[in-house]
Amino acid sequence: MKTKNKLYEVLVLFLKLGTIGFGGPLANIALMEQEAVHKRKWVDQQDFLDMLAITNLIPGPNAVEMALHLGYAYAGNAGLWVAGSAFILPSFLMILGLSILYADYGSIPQVEAIFYAINPLLISIIINSAFHMGKEVLKDWKAIVVFAVFLLAAILGLNETLVIILAGAVWVLVKLPKKHNLKLNLLYFLPILPEGVANQHTSVPFIFLYFLKTGSVLFGSGLALLALIQNDVVNKFHWLTQQQLIDAITIGQVTPGPVSSTATFIGYQVAGIPGAVAATVGIFLPSFLIVLLIMKWIPNIKRGGVFHDFLQGVTIGVLALILVVAYRIFQSAITDIFTAIIAVTGLFLLWRYKVETIYLVLAGIAISLIKFYVF
Repeated sequence: MKTKNKLYEVLVLFLKLGTIGFGGPLANIALMEQEAVHKRKWVDQQDFLDMLAITNLIPGPNAVEMALHLGYAYAGNAGLWVAGSAFILPSFLMILGLSILYADYGSIPQVEAIFYAINPLLISIIINSAFHMGKEVLKDWKAIVVFAVFLLAAILGLNETLVIILAGAVWVLVKLPKKHNLKLNLLYFLPILPEGVANQHTSVPFIFLYFLKTGSVLFGSGLALLALIQNDVVNKFHWLTQQQLIDAITIGQVTPGPVSSTATFIGYQVAGIPGAVAATVGIFLPSFLIVLLIMKWIPNIKRGGVFHDFLQGVTIGVLALILVVAYRIFQSAITDIFTAIIAVTGLFLLWRYKVETIYLVLAGIAISLIKFYVF
């Protein structure tokens, strides 16, 4: 088949998936498996699983990286760029539209009221995510000790990026006696953005560089993004208030595609459409470049070893950050007995019935509107 035809197929498929992909990275990846493996047979099941394993060993949003891998497997380098861009575009446009509406109408009482029940439900979502993450990584006393150390470090104000990188490095050292060969991937140690890269924190170049750095060390879901940027966005740069950041994450949850497109919302609130574009390109560009760079080293990466250990350490660091952020959001989201009940109920529904996040958020909107208009 001609390359142009393949690229067109890639474009159409990932525009579709980016438009209907509600439910977070796992739901998006499941849709990709159905389309690329079972329906279109671009790759076989084992290849897909290998790609999925790789996405867990490199920084960047997992669903976006799966799109990149599949685009590359079917249509080469051009397929990678087309797949990733097409998957991100629908979410970018939707969040940009909502960002514009939010900037114009976010202070209207009816709009503010919508977040009354959503905010405590976001606490439920974060705690549920942290619980499942903890079950995977806190399996022995060593992991618990490392977690406790970096939880304390995060509470005391250690830079979020340092928490993640140092947790990964420390866990590698903890596991080192069992290894015979230390071979670290330098991609994990991209430099931290220096203070003073730009004197104006609201400038478009600074926004781009900040999210470029963030995308270079982002592991996992959109909640990991929240853990990474919360202190900078709210307390350091004063781009958003705590409530606005919660609203940004909520908008990322209720729109299809990658939750990391929340960066679009933040960029728009700071510097309009140029800021939205800069933040979006910055957060996702590292994924494109890293996937391109590692293609020829995939066989070595799949052997695990130090890469697997580093990822485990990173996850421990992310877990510590998520809990710190959850507490900060708790302070502003739980305002009365009703919001506390909503949070507990949401957590129960997630644990007991595994309710999809999108349905939980929609229920929160309904509860908020009923309270505003009826009570």
